[in-house]
Amino acid sequence: MSVEFDQKIHTTLEDANLQLAIFTSTGRLKQGRIDQVASEALPDYQELRSQANAIKKHAIENLDYYLEEFEHNVQARGGQVVYCKDGTEVTDFILALAKRRGAHLIVKSKSMTTEEIDLNERLEHHGLESVETDLGEYILQLAHERPYHIVAPALHKTRYDVADIFTRNLHVANETVPEKQTAIARSVLREKFLAADIGISGANFLVADSGAVVLVENEGNARLTTSAPRIHIAIAGIEKVIPRAQDLATFLKLLARSATGQLLSVYTSFLAGPRRPGEIDGPEEFYVVLLDNGRTKLLPDKSKRQSLYCIRCGACLNTCPVYRRIGGHSFPWVYSGPIGAIITPQFMGVAHEPGLPFASSLCGACGEVCPVKIDIPKILLELRSDVKKAQTREKQNRLEKLAFQAFAWLMTHPRIYELAGRMAPMMAPGSDGQWIRSVSPLMNVPPVKAWLSQRDLPPPPDKSFRELWRRR
Repeated sequence: MSVEFDQKIHTTLEDANLQLAIFTSTGRLKQGRIDQVASEALPDYQELRSQANAIKKHAIENLDYYLEEFEHNVQARGGQVVYCKDGTEVTDFILALAKRRGAHLIVKSKSMTTEEIDLNERLEHHGLESVETDLGEYILQLAHERPYHIVAPALHKTRYDVADIFTRNLHVANETVPEKQTAIARSVLREKFLAADIGISGANFLVADSGAVVLVENEGNARLTTSAPRIHIAIAGIEKVIPRAQDLATFLKLLARSATGQLLSVYTSFLAGPRRPGEIDGPEEFYVVLLDNGRTKLLPDKSKRQSLYCIRCGACLNTCPVYRRIGGHSFPWVYSGPIGAIITPQFMGVAHEPGLPFASSLCGACGEVCPVKIDIPKILLELRSDVKKAQTREKQNRLEKLAFQAFAWLMTHPRIYELAGRMAPMMAPGSDGQWIRSVSPLMNVPPVKAWLSQRDLPPPPDKSFRELWRRR
């Protein structure tokens, strides 16, 4: 674990207000999902998960075929598909298009894919104004922060924080009533929608058999982003493709329930091509940018490529005991929580933050709630193995190696193991249940220190299980 990762964790743990905000917000989202899953309205929930897993598995295993089919159908409806290797290529395409069309203002709907490539910062560096229109994302853009949560990006901000941000950046009165704050944002953003030359969106799904881009949202800003400006650019990871429109029924039943506890999100939009002759709404030009950015590196590994099944619902974050304590900004990249712990090392390499796969208790809750049945705990274990192999190749910690060798030897000698168990109560510094914390300062490995500083074990029993069993 890097020093920066360790420091961010401790800073979050020491902030009582932030701890309350994270725990309360994720708790609401978690309970909403539980209520929906337990509801009699969805008796086939587990079957839907299996169907979603099978559809994504099939789509990823035949990704080349479905991407070509999607491209063909987009072009047939007057749109264009652009393949990009990374964020630089995406930015170059948008800059060239903006220059040709004389565009200066861009409005954006919520998109983790564009966050992934720092699109706003890249565009602004070249003189283009890019404005987030999702309320949470807009607040964070003004605060110069990245999303705290996949679904609820400003989860960590109170209404008082928002009031200060609006006052400082928009030069308005300090307003703490949420409804009035929303009205302030709406009045600013409506002007941006009307003046924008280009609208940029993400995509929840790309439907191969129709060439449709599917957007799921609750605020309506995505519809304005994709219909008001004369140019619409949808930016999506290549893994978002699904084979058929019929498959959406499965995913739409799972997505909102898993994300926010809703039966269905407020707006579900199907966008396929530019405005047709005679239509009064919609863009004049329609582009779909398909982004790799490390995704194809996952395809050869049959086990780990299930990471690409993710539909970005955030359910794993809401149920994860680690995320609910250390929050989103402790994580080193835009993706946080369990899904971030498996995606980040695979997209960016295990050396980017070696401690990330270890930032998990392996309780398995994330795998239980994942609507597409990604086996997150299994992937975390595989990534831990990858990290250890990489570290071994560089320089193996001699003390750690000796400790594991001693542990392995002890576990293969039952009589000595039993003797060690008898000696444990005598070695404990006290009987107050604080014996682990008393030795934690001696453990100078950051992940171990972070783990031990937040928990402890009860004092060892006087009799071991083996001794009690013999007596019985």
